[in-house]
Amino acid sequence: MGCSAQTVKASDSASVDLDARLAQAQADPKLAQTLFATGAKVATFCANCHGASGNSTNPTIPNLAAQHPTFLLLQIRKFADGTRRNEFMEGLIKALSSDEKVGLALYYSAQTLPTKPSPNPALAAIGKDLFSKNCFRCHGDKGLGSDKFARIAGQQPEYLKLTLQRYKNGGGIRMDPLMAANTRLLSNADMDALVAYVSSLSANPQ
Repeated sequence: MGCSAQTVKASDSASVDLDARLAQAQADPKLAQTLFATGAKVATFCANCHGASGNSTNPTIPNLAAQHPTFLLLQIRKFADGTRRNEFMEGLIKALSSDEKVGLALYYSAQTLPTKPSPNPALAAIGKDLFSKNCFRCHGDKGLGSDKFARIAGQQPEYLKLTLQRYKNGGGIRMDPLMAANTRLLSNADMDALVAYVSSLSANPQ
């Protein structure tokens, strides 16, 4: 009995260490170029939600451009195991091969985000103070993130606010004890200030 292409992809993804495959690509320019092209091809489908080059036009859907490739792969695994909940994303991730997943991470990490100054500098200044007290230890002093934490600089304002609310309120959509602890005492006004500051930061290293 033959296997469907989707079944083969699922089996392939389950047996491959994505971080090891990414490291292999980063050490082999030819392989990286091949996987990047694969990722760019898959990204034409992802653009329906996340926008061209990972710059989302939907305020509730995150930008993927400029994220750390290892962090992107971590999110892919979370969708696959249910740690992050989104029915559409969960189904899509399970249909991708390991090389398509790594290719997407390489593709999106190489893209850039335009910097958008805050329309409310006074509110952003309050947000900067909150950020320096609560967020910089994980997300970096410029919000650029790392292999384990999201690059939140330049992210969609409405998506940032929605995500903060989900962590604070719980409910299983976003689950992270550290984020839950850090958002528990934030008021709506605090969140608005943080969003005003973070969304105005440049997501692209200088």
